[in-house]
Formats: sequence, structure tokens, C-alpha cells
Amino acid sequence: MSGSTNDVPGVDLPRMTRWLEDNVAGARGPFHFDVIAGGHSNLTFRVTGSDGERFVVRRPPLGHVLASAHDMGREHKIIAALQTTPVPVAPALGFCDDNSVNGAPFYVMKFVDGLVIRDRETAERDLSPVARRQASESIVDTMAAIHAVDPSSVGLADLGRHEGYIARQLKRWYGQWNTQKTRDLPAVDRVHDALLERIPEQGPATLVHGDYRLDNCMVDPSGDVIAVLDWEICTLGDPMADLGLLMVYWTGPGDAASAWTGQACTAPGFLDRADLAERYAEVSGRNTSQLDFYVAFAYWKLACILEGVYARYLGGALGQRDPAELAPFNQQVIDAANTAEARLEALS
Repeated sequence: MSGSTNDVPGVDLPRMTRWLEDNVAGARGPFHFDVIAGGHSNLTFRVTGSDGERFVVRRPPLGHVLASAHDMGREHKIIAALQTTPVPVAPALGFCDDNSVNGAPFYVMKFVDGLVIRDRETAERDLSPVARRQASESIVDTMAAIHAVDPSSVGLADLGRHEGYIARQLKRWYGQWNTQKTRDLPAVDRVHDALLERIPEQGPATLVHGDYRLDNCMVDPSGDVIAVLDWEICTLGDPMADLGLLMVYWTGPGDAASAWTGQACTAPGFLDRADLAERYAEVSGRNTSQLDFYVAFAYWKLACILEGVYARYLGGALGQRDPAELAPFNQQVIDAANTAEARLEALS
């Protein structure tokens, strides 16, 4: 067994080195680990071998409690199943459920060398205006490809229930809201009840990514999506929920501001939301006439998610902070709930 070159929280270097050399073809230590992403979500490490070969390791966050929320075996199963489909994913190389190796299950992927566009500065630096348009089209085409996968044909028919997706999501996130809310916000309650009454008829279940947005994809310099990331909450459900959520996460150059404050797609060259929706309808052949419902649902879900973040921050997740510093998080929750309600009222 070769040695290891650095000390990183969440990595048992001697045991991980042995496991990688024994189970991943071409992996040769000593290995150097760099954290790519961390926090409340799963930890992601770039691993570089002695010969320069690079891999990616994903494991649950340190001190994780709910195994179902950070199910490594499930994530690995999804990306492994998608290898033979048109959906671009990082090649799956191995999975370990033996906690004695690294304290928690983990899986290994091939390293994909691409761009993650998280802000406008990065978009303008790394993508030309032509590439930004291509990224806009590619993210829609890739989402349509995800929804076109036959779950049964790739061994994912048991990934989730095939019916009642929106009702289940409403129950799940309303439960989260009521568990974590820091104050009463009647708009959240009103929108929940109105959404529950107005769920459109849902067609056959497809794969639903659940958190599909530009910075959960890697693109190449020409703007093509080369890998979809973060399959943590992927399940079977209503594909329109992914499109509705993309409408919330995406703010094009000509779009009104969103309760989600990301600015990456405001750079010139990116398409606007309406263009994305139109392209999705054309590429997928799906009926998007109920999209406004799904956008309202996505804003409501965002309010529930952001409230959980706000509650953790108030509880000291960032250390002791003046509540005034956290006021923008509070305002985002309020804005998301109010926008959801306004969207629903426009449907009436």
C-alpha cells in the first residue's frame, strides 16, 4: 500500500488509500485529497493519484444523522444506471458500504474536467456570449433527456413511488416548514392549501432530478453540459416539477428578479425563462400549459427550504451572528412565499 499525502476531515487516509488501490482500476497512491464541496450537503473530494489520475469521492457530511437524506448507495445506483443513456454523468467507478473503511459509505466517480458557473463574474470570464446561449439550450436539452429515460429499462423503476409526486412533496416540505419555522408566515399555509387543491393531472412518472439548475451541472467552454451533478434527491415523479424549479433558479438578462438571488444567468447571451420553457416544450414534446402551477409550487418549496437554512443560521450554524446580519435570509423566505401566492392568484 502506498502512503497518503495530506490530512482532510472526513477522510481516513490509510484505509481510503488501501480501498482505492484495491477497488478502483488505475488508482495508485499516494493520494492527495482536496475538498470540492461541503457543508450541510454531501462532502465531495477531488482525489489525485501519484500518476496524476483524478477521481471524485462523495460521502455524507460529518456528523450526519439521517442516513436516508445522504444515501450514497442510492446516488451511486443512479449515476451508474445512467451511464448508458444520453444523460451526461460522471462515470461511476466504485461504491463502499463498509463503514470501517471511512466511517460512512462513499462512492467514487471519474473526475470530469469542466466548468461550474455559480455567478455572473464566472459566466462572463469563462463563457463567451455564444457559449452562454449554448449553455441555456443544453441545460434544457439535458433536462429533457433526463425525463426521457425509461426508469424500468435502466433498473430504476424502484427509485420511488410512481404516483402522487406533488402531493407527497407538499406533505414532505410542509412538515419541514412546521418543524423548522422561526415565526408564523400565513402565506406559506395559504399557498400549501391552494396548491393541494389544484394539483394538475400527472402523467407517467419519470426521473426527476429535484434540484436541477445551472450550477448543478458542469459545462465545457462551448457551453455544452458534460455532467449533471448532485443526484441526492432524485426520485420518480412529475417532470414538470423540474421545469418549474428551473424557472425559479434561472434569471435571464431580460427576466424580473427571482426570490432566488443567483445572478449567473443575467450575463448577456443567456436565454430568458420563457425561451427555456418554449425550448423544453419543443424538445420534450410535453404539455407545459400548467407550468404556472409548477412555478408557484417551486417558489413555495424554495420558501420551505430557505426557512430551514435560516433556522440553522439562527441556531448558530455560522457561529454567533447578529440577527440583523441574517435579515436577508428572512426576506428571501418572505419573498418566495409571496411570489408563490401571487403566481397562484394569477391563475385564478
